[in-house]
Amino acid sequence: MPATTRNQYGSSSQILLRAKTDLLTPVSVVQYTTAWPQGLKDTKSDLIKKIETFRVRPRWLFVRVETEKGIVGWGEATLEGHSEAVEGAFADFRERFIGWDAANIEDIYQTAYRHRFYRGGEVLMSALSGLDIALWDIKGKTLGVPVWELLGGKVRERANVYGWIGGDRPSDVLEQAKERKAQGFTAVKMNAVESLAWLDSPHALEATVQRLKEVKSIGIDVGLDFHGRVHKTLAKQLARALEPHQPLFIEEPLLPGQVEELKKLYAQTTIPIALGERLFTRQDVRPYLEAGCIDIIQPDISHSGGISETRRIANMAETYDVGFAPHCPLGPIAFAASLQLAFSTPNFLICEMSWKMHYNLTADGKGPDLFTYMKNPEVFEVKDGMVSLLTAPGLGIEMNEELIRENAAANLDFSWHKGESAAAPAGVDFGDGGGD
Repeated sequence: MPATTRNQYGSSSQILLRAKTDLLTPVSVVQYTTAWPQGLKDTKSDLIKKIETFRVRPRWLFVRVETEKGIVGWGEATLEGHSEAVEGAFADFRERFIGWDAANIEDIYQTAYRHRFYRGGEVLMSALSGLDIALWDIKGKTLGVPVWELLGGKVRERANVYGWIGGDRPSDVLEQAKERKAQGFTAVKMNAVESLAWLDSPHALEATVQRLKEVKSIGIDVGLDFHGRVHKTLAKQLARALEPHQPLFIEEPLLPGQVEELKKLYAQTTIPIALGERLFTRQDVRPYLEAGCIDIIQPDISHSGGISETRRIANMAETYDVGFAPHCPLGPIAFAASLQLAFSTPNFLICEMSWKMHYNLTADGKGPDLFTYMKNPEVFEVKDGMVSLLTAPGLGIEMNEELIRENAAANLDFSWHKGESAAAPAGVDFGDGGGD
């Protein structure tokens, strides 16, 4: 453009001069991390008044959040065997988030996750999960709708679920599978192996194959959880031996972090491969999706950032044609939150259910179980392998706060990882663990 050319902005030389001046002028940077020390809010905001945690048997950490208007939301921040560490994270959360607007879930989430030097990890993410779930419960109750309505509405009326059989060291699986079928389940999960040496006899794999055949013989589907107990030297042999018998999936056939090794195993089997309980964010999940080495992602809503981040993980997985099957061997709050995603997520497949799971009950079948702390356990009824739509506001469940407080007070010194039983403390009767 000639120097004499002019337009509504002036001559070209004048435009260049202003551009140089603008580039050299210091810019005032707004520090958004300190602009709202208690988050975004206005005169109509319902502020967080109280954040409490309750460590209850068998191994659960419940979270209770109360607002200034008296609305209570429940969350679950269970980190098996490490509840005390998560409770420590909540000491920080109380200092930071009491006084914030309970409706601004994303504002709170991003602040909790980003505004510290260290991010992620099982302890912080479990604490954040419990807080996030409670805030979604509050939002649903405030608006008078179930959480799935807030996530775009339902895409199904019922959600597939599976129960556990066999315990930590699988045995007597056929009889337990028959019981599960009578309870309404059409699918179960069991441990694939007890423990194997780095290089073990091929005969050590035969029992796994036999258990799978026995359970499938009664017309029920079976997922096999390797729990990362099998090294790659035997994982490929076991997968090949199982393949003719078509398990529903194999879970954690190798340890998390072994992406390249899992990619090679994936190329050697047609069995769907699942994992995700030890992955806590989209960043953790991303390498597996990009490597194309899984068919099913299994984030645990009590570890993977609650409803907010778990939903993002599920949506991200759909892009890679990967199914979503929430991992949930935990309590009723985590299960209800998982179901809210199940009802509203297109690529949902099936959800784990801990009712009468070996981790919950004592040898005599008693102790606190999935229904123990609920006032409306009927909403979790299993029929034809599915649980029906939860329709009450929030998470759709009503918690027995009195019993929760009583059990937490009686178990201040209880620590699940020390191997203590799930039996009730003196004076507390849990009945039959929730009924048949």
